[in-house]
Amino acid sequence: MRIGKQDNAHTAIATSDADSITIRGEDLCADLIGKINFTDYFWLLVLGERCTPTQRQILDACLVAIAEHGLVPSVQAARMTLAAGPEAWQGAMAAGLLGMGSVVAGSSETAGLYLDEVLQQAARDGTNVETAAKASLAALKAARKKVPGLGHPQHSEGDPRANRLLAIADELGVSGRYVSALRILAEHAPGIIERPLPINVSGAIPAVMLDAGWPLGALKAVPLLARTAGLSAHLFEESMRSIGFIMSNQADLAIAYDGKLSGKESKTR
Repeated sequence: MRIGKQDNAHTAIATSDADSITIRGEDLCADLIGKINFTDYFWLLVLGERCTPTQRQILDACLVAIAEHGLVPSVQAARMTLAAGPEAWQGAMAAGLLGMGSVVAGSSETAGLYLDEVLQQAARDGTNVETAAKASLAALKAARKKVPGLGHPQHSEGDPRANRLLAIADELGVSGRYVSALRILAEHAPGIIERPLPINVSGAIPAVMLDAGWPLGALKAVPLLARTAGLSAHLFEESMRSIGFIMSNQADLAIAYDGKLSGKESKTR
C-alpha cells in the first residue's frame, strides 16, 4: 500500500556511482577527506553549505561544552546496557542517546523553541521583547511550568558552561536577538518565578547557535553529536573498568520496596 506522496522524491545530501561519492555537491575524496575538519563537515552535512570561521568557533564551543557532564542518567543507562551486553556497543550507545530528552541533554531544542516563541510573540503583539518575555514568564508561573533554558539543580549560582558560551558569542560578535532574549528572560525570571534561575547550558547553546545561523529544526543534533563523543568515552571505560552492575546494585539498595502505589500516584495512572 502506498502512503504519502510518491512522486518527485529527492535528497540533496549524498549520491554515489562506481567512481565517486558526492556529498552536498562536493567530491568526498577530492574535496573533503583530509581537507575539512569534522565540525565544518557537520555544518556542511546539515545545512548544505560551508560554515564561516566564526560559525565554526561557535559550534566547536557548544560541542565541547555539552559533550560530557559525568554520570548523568543517559550515561548510566548506556553503561548498564554495555555491562549487560558487552558485545553490543551500538545498543549501549542507543540506550544513552534515547535517554536524552526534555530534562537531560536534549533540552536545548526545547529552550530554542521557547526563545523563538517569545520573539515571535513580541512581533505578533507589536511590542518589545522585554514585555513579551515578562508575559511569558508570568504564564509559565501560573501554569507551574519550568522556564526552558533557565535554572540548574547543581549550578544554582550560574552554569559556568553557559557563561563561557555567552562570553565567546559576545567576543565573536555573534550575540544577537536570541542571546538578547535569553538574557532578558534571565533578568526577569527570578522576580516573577520567585527563585534563582540562572541561564543554563541548554539555554546558551540554542541562543548562540541560532544567532550564528544554525536552523531551529536541527538544534537537537548539536547535543546528540556532542554526547555521542562523551558516551564513547564512557563505553570504552566501561569495557575496561565496569561499573554498570555497581550502579545497578546501588540503585537496588537506595530504593525501598513498599508494595503499592501511594494514593496520589494511583489517581494519576
